[in-house]
Order: sequence, then C-alpha cells, then structure tokens
Amino acid sequence: MSGGGGVKVRYPVLARKTHKWLGLLIGLQVVVWSLGGLYMTVVHIDTIHGDHLVREPADTSVSADAIQNPLELAARERAEVVRLAWVDGQPLYVTDGPTGESAFSASSSAALARPDEQRIKELASSYYTGSEPVVSAQLISEVPGEIRGRKAPLWRVEFDHWNRPTFYLSPVTGELVSRRHELWHVFDFVWMLHIMDYDERENVNNSLLRVFTWGAVMMALSGIWLLFYAFPKRRKKVERVP
Repeated sequence: MSGGGGVKVRYPVLARKTHKWLGLLIGLQVVVWSLGGLYMTVVHIDTIHGDHLVREPADTSVSADAIQNPLELAARERAEVVRLAWVDGQPLYVTDGPTGESAFSASSSAALARPDEQRIKELASSYYTGSEPVVSAQLISEVPGEIRGRKAPLWRVEFDHWNRPTFYLSPVTGELVSRRHELWHVFDFVWMLHIMDYDERENVNNSLLRVFTWGAVMMALSGIWLLFYAFPKRRKKVERVP
C-alpha cells in the first residue's frame, strides 16, 4: 500500500518497530509492576501492617458507675472532644481542648502526668509480642515520612530485632499510635514504584501512571498486531492441467 506521496507502507515492519519502541519505553516499568505485585502477593498484608508485632488487647469493660461523667470533664476543661481510652488496663479520659490533648483518670477526673521515657519503654514492651529489648526511645518533634499523616510530638521506640520493629506512642497517654518495620519499608518503596508517585506515595491517579498504563496497553495491542505477521501464510497449491 502506498501513501499520498507514493511511499509504500510496510505494515509488518511498522508493527515490529512500534512494538519494539514501546517495549523499550514501557517494558522496564512493566517489569517493576510485575515484581512489585509479586512482593505484595507473597508478603501478607497483615504482616505488612505489623499486626504480628502487637499483642491482642485484653477485653476491657467498666461500669458506668465507676467512671466520672465525661460531659462534666469537657465543660471543666473547655474541651471539644472527650474520648475513653485504655492504657495498661486502666480507663482514662483524653480531652482535646484549647491547649491540646490532656489525660485524666476516668474514675476520678484527676489530671494524669505525661509518661516519662522509662514509662514509655515499659508500655512499648507490654505492647510488643517479641522478647527483644528496647534499643532506643526518642521523643520526636517532626513526623517522619513512614507515618505521614500523624501529628507530632510522638515517642519513637525501636526494638533489637533484624526486622527493626518500631513503635510510635502518644506522649500524652502512652497509647500505641502506629508501628513500622523493615518489611513495611520495602513495601512502601515498592508501592512508590508501583503507582509512580515518587513524592507523597499516595496518588494512584497521577498523570505519569496514566501515561505508562496506556503505553502498556498499546504495547500489548502492538504485540497482538505483530502476531498477524508472525506466521507465514499458506499458499494455495496450483493444480497443473495436463
């Protein structure tokens, strides 16, 4: 077939070149998608979340007669929010008011002191399912990327284990806020490569991902196109007339 200028278009060559160049441009990312998907499939999501690192919480219940009225505490502290929490098996109220969060005994409404470093280590060890000791406990004022979305300050407690289990605890109550470990870090890196969001690692609908996704579709279609020219056509036998 010839174009308007008399140039003959060789479709087998066009199909082969299209598939080749799309493969060069898109193929590496397709490999990254495949390897990332393999990791996400092999390592269970509960393991990634670190559920195996945290002890199951004990059943907690308390009689309404044994605790103070939270509305009275909210009015006294001018708090907008009051929630009931459990730390070390004890009920306590956590208020969020003009000066931030504060903790109070649920049974007496008395203000509770913030846990010190030693208390934080004890609480972290009580949450942890392993037997390894605490390597470090640090009160951080800047939230690292691995717990983006949380608010500082937080206690960061790391345990002596190859997987580097790391707990983040509330400086007000000592509650477990989040946990991280090495397998999670690998997942986070793989997830970044998988969705191609190299900044926030959250946008699964970014322009770069859309371009490469459509490129992968075109690469697959060009491969199907190339199949039509991959097998030689069978020629009809011409019968000779005697």
